[in-house]
Amino acid sequence: MADLKTRLEVDKAGNRPAALRSRRVLLKLSGEALMGSQEYGLDAEIVDRIAAEIAIVAKLNVEICLVIGGGNIFRGVSGAAKGMDRASADYMGMLATVINALAMQNALERNGVDTRVLSAIPMQNVCEPYIRRRAMRHMERGRVVIFAAGTGNPFFTTDTAAALRASEMSCDALFKATKVDGVYSEDPIKNPNAQRYETLTYHQVLARDLQVMDASAISLARENNIPIIVFSIYDKGAFADVIGGKGLFTVIDHGE
Repeated sequence: MADLKTRLEVDKAGNRPAALRSRRVLLKLSGEALMGSQEYGLDAEIVDRIAAEIAIVAKLNVEICLVIGGGNIFRGVSGAAKGMDRASADYMGMLATVINALAMQNALERNGVDTRVLSAIPMQNVCEPYIRRRAMRHMERGRVVIFAAGTGNPFFTTDTAAALRASEMSCDALFKATKVDGVYSEDPIKNPNAQRYETLTYHQVLARDLQVMDASAISLARENNIPIIVFSIYDKGAFADVIGGKGLFTVIDHGE
């Protein structure tokens, strides 16, 4: 995989990455991204639009796996804050990610993309159990793989699950889909003057507490040398553009 590792090339005009050449990538979606303008649940139109974006990239012969959060249905931390046992709340959150994974699988297959859902919590009547080699074989055969139920353990976020699966799958990069076109010094919705970063190192993200992903996910990506690409999933064609090095995004890596 060394020769297939993501290469960030510098364009002639400056020092920002001009191309991201990836053979296998993991896309991390938040549950809230599937909610649209609703306060809860799934917006079918949004799910279909995101599925169409993924389908475009899948047809570029890029192997894709996904991790989807469950915050649009249930968030374990919120349940624990209201007095619920944290482990039980986290398991409920994991089940919420399975619901989102099945919805995305359905939307992707309507877009002509063969998709498999692999769950860290076995539920044979609903989806396949997570087996690393099986997941890799699915991707090698051109199928999109959706990893559901997080890591299968409480106290771990889906961000950490994304970094873990990206490491296990030997992904070239982890693409973090957000509401904004990169990483900012502050929330750009609250502060229009917030500074936007083109590139950051893992250390800078942790030291500045930039809240891109949780600290354990950033550390895991750093240890396994997996670049994190942050971009907006709400911009039409953004996923394909970023794969091709176009559009706006922030690259987080070792900075070497």
